[in-house]
Amino acid sequence: MTTDLARRTTDEQALARLHRDHGKALHGFLLGLTFGDRHRAEDLVQETLLRAWRHPEAVENGDHTSMRPWLYTVARRLAIDARRARLVRPAEVAPDALDQSPAADDRTEQAVAALDLREALRMLSPPHRAVLDLIYFRGASVCEAAALLGVPAGTVKSRTYYALRALRALLPGYGRAAA
Repeated sequence: MTTDLARRTTDEQALARLHRDHGKALHGFLLGLTFGDRHRAEDLVQETLLRAWRHPEAVENGDHTSMRPWLYTVARRLAIDARRARLVRPAEVAPDALDQSPAADDRTEQAVAALDLREALRMLSPPHRAVLDLIYFRGASVCEAAALLGVPAGTVKSRTYYALRALRALLPGYGRAAA
């Protein structure tokens, strides 16, 4: 099997001659196709020469000047395939971009704040807690809360004011000053 593979590849001297005679021109051609990306162009030159090595029938004629159109065709197809493959893959992210990206969705602070709020609400008097529950957590209007609690609307307003004031005192790290 090894001898069959050896017979189906281009000999090293012919490949070296091919690279010497057409390598610079091929590289310049591929630089244009890769928008000036030298590394990608060099990779494509190597891949093109690998194809020439794998297809000795294209190189066997011995006239290396006629090889340039074949090499350009192979190189152009390889460049197109490489571009299509890059467009299918997700975009690569540079390490600098990771520093500026928003942090992952960490809800730890939100959970801690909810626990702090629950504890502070437990420390309020039952009438103050009931008013806040109806207005802020259940979405009731002042009139609806007054009807449900059986108190005047003014009482609901004053209880709401004093309940919020007590919460600010119980939660000193939150609120306008913390932001």
